[in-house]
Amino acid sequence: MKATVQARLDEESEAALKQLTRRLGWSPSRVVREGLRLMVRHYGATPKKRKIIGMGEFEGGPPDLATNKKYLEDLGQ
Repeated sequence: MKATVQARLDEESEAALKQLTRRLGWSPSRVVREGLRLMVRHYGATPKKRKIIGMGEFEGGPPDLATNKKYLEDLGQ
């Protein structure tokens, strides 16, 4: 599948694109494609799930600690 992408570049990005096309002898499209490949390799195509610290490590205890006022009666004393 081919897709056409249109992007507005600031002056710095446009200069970088021109420099890379001259230096590598590639078309602007190839430079952008290779840049996307590098980004995917670095950041991954699918985001990693973040682990919540401590989740699933505690057994027992009240499940409604934050909403039940009886557990908050002597809080801070």
